[in-house]
Amino acid sequence: MQGKFKRNLIISSAVSVLILLISSTASLLSIRSLLDSNALVGHTQEVIYNINAGRASLLDAQTGVRGFLLTGREIHKQQYITALSKVDQYFENVRALTIDNPSQQQSLKELDVLNEEFFDYIAARVNEKMNNQPQHPDTIGNGTLLLDNIRKVITRMETAEQKLLEERTTESARYATYSIILIVAAALIALIISLLFFTRILKDYSARLLLQQELEKSEKETAERIKVISTIAGQIAEGNYEIRVNDSESDALGSVAVSLNNMGQALGRSFKSLSEKEWLQAGIAELNQVMIGEKTLEQLTKDVVEYLAHYTNSSAGVLYLIDGNDLYSSAGYSYIPEESRRRFKVGDGLTGQAVQSRKILEIKSLKADDIKISYALGEIKPGHVIAVPLMDILVEGAVELASVSQYSALQVEFLSSVANNIGIAIKAAQNRKRVQELLEETEAQSEELRVQHSELESMNAELETQTEKLQASEEELRVQQEELQQTNEELAERSVLLEEKNTEIQKKSEDLELTTRYKSEFLANMSHELRTPLNSILLLSRLLSENNDSNMNSEQVEFAKVIQSSGNGLLGLIDEILDLSKIEAGKMDLELMDIATTSITDNLRDLFTEVTKQKGIEFKIVLQDAPLVIRTDKMRLEQILKNLISNAIKFTSAGAVTLTVKKHATDDKIISFIVKDTGIGIPRE
Repeated sequence: MQGKFKRNLIISSAVSVLILLISSTASLLSIRSLLDSNALVGHTQEVIYNINAGRASLLDAQTGVRGFLLTGREIHKQQYITALSKVDQYFENVRALTIDNPSQQQSLKELDVLNEEFFDYIAARVNEKMNNQPQHPDTIGNGTLLLDNIRKVITRMETAEQKLLEERTTESARYATYSIILIVAAALIALIISLLFFTRILKDYSARLLLQQELEKSEKETAERIKVISTIAGQIAEGNYEIRVNDSESDALGSVAVSLNNMGQALGRSFKSLSEKEWLQAGIAELNQVMIGEKTLEQLTKDVVEYLAHYTNSSAGVLYLIDGNDLYSSAGYSYIPEESRRRFKVGDGLTGQAVQSRKILEIKSLKADDIKISYALGEIKPGHVIAVPLMDILVEGAVELASVSQYSALQVEFLSSVANNIGIAIKAAQNRKRVQELLEETEAQSEELRVQHSELESMNAELETQTEKLQASEEELRVQQEELQQTNEELAERSVLLEEKNTEIQKKSEDLELTTRYKSEFLANMSHELRTPLNSILLLSRLLSENNDSNMNSEQVEFAKVIQSSGNGLLGLIDEILDLSKIEAGKMDLELMDIATTSITDNLRDLFTEVTKQKGIEFKIVLQDAPLVIRTDKMRLEQILKNLISNAIKFTSAGAVTLTVKKHATDDKIISFIVKDTGIGIPRE
């Protein structure tokens, strides 16, 4: 009996220890797999961050080049150079991180080729601007196509990494579930086997009559311990990882209790780590949602500081932005800074030092006269103040938060994780603001050009009137000269007078030639002066009509196209003015070609519809049996029609201006263009 009891005891202890070793080993392997999976998730997030940062640097380079081409300011050129220096760094990081991913490596090779072409293109445009060479509008489309191809490759890479992130996140969750199931199952198996051997040992004790009382007592104690262990195991299975078994016995049940305590401790650490990562990722995702949209800089900073204060349980907060070498308060939460703290130099105070050092700075022990947080019932002193620099490529600003309680390491890690995202969002909002300012500047230049064009038309009409008068005078003098020649023999005494008349005629002819030369020089000079702002308007209106950043609605894009079309028309008019000598000599050649009638009417409709709408009149185009295709010089026909319609609109304050296109009444080979208006008209006399 004694041998059987010892055998059962040895077997039960050995099995319990074996199960403990197996469950501990399985738990260790499961937790290690979980940690490896989490590390892969972090690796993928780092790849995505570098891809997004590289894309943002490309956009900064594009913005800097556009600003430099439009304004010629050195600050835009420096912005472009700084952004380009970061692009290769970010994508080299991606290359190193994805060395084991052939598809991403292939995409990076494609991206290297496209980046090199795009950088060469940008360098060529910058050199043209620096050398005062004219910008070629046709090359702008090449840059846009290159940038679109780069965006497609980057989007493909980011999509692949997002898919990989989802797979690894799912795998991490699966490992976490397997860990729980494995540990709980091992604990239950150990408990069942322990109960089984306990029953066998209990039967052996029952057979020993002399030790009956001691066996009963032992059985009672063991049952209570098993009940406690079973209860604790059930609570651990339900998610209570803080509970522990207070069993100091060194027997089999004591070993089970120790294993159960170790299991609860390991599960608690694992799920605490998962909970913290989930809190971090949820905060980052929610903040990204807050920053999405085309918000103004003031609204963006207000939303960001409010969200950060709520999510970190801060009592107050202020967000500062960089302005040269200064920091100024852009938005606050539950705190209004004093006048001296609304604007200060970089390097001054906690926030200024954080911006200068590009590091997070904290103050945990505050003096009695330091910052206080006011509320309706009084004031409280914060226990912890933290300053976080907000960076894109450069430092864009900083946020300062204060809390009555101490910030945890997890909260500080969250603020560090979102700092770059906030910096990128602030930079994007500032870029949107600069684009809007450039658009307004373009509109002002367009209005100035329109006024100059109107003045040029008036001066041209006046010069034409003077030319006609001089031609009439010349004809009159020619007739007088013929009459004098006929009467020269009969009126010899008038020879002196005739000579004086001839001298006067010669002087007027020279005056006419001088006036004509002055007119041609004036028109040529004015045309060259108009070309410079007109080329800028054509370039900028084309960039706006392409809407690469998708930040304009369809109506605004249509306005930009109308500006471009009008500018092209004006450019053609200027070319005609420069060729005025050919017109006067009667050597102008017509460029005849087959043109769709609707292409002419559509251009005129796009050009004048918005003008007449703003003036409160109607612009109509009527096609009466007009042929689909006509053979004409399109540029000169449109020039004539634009002049007629412009004059009609100019002298029409109410009603409508109508362009009628129809076949000639008697000759099918002739087409008529009739401009009719309801304006003041021309008197019959």
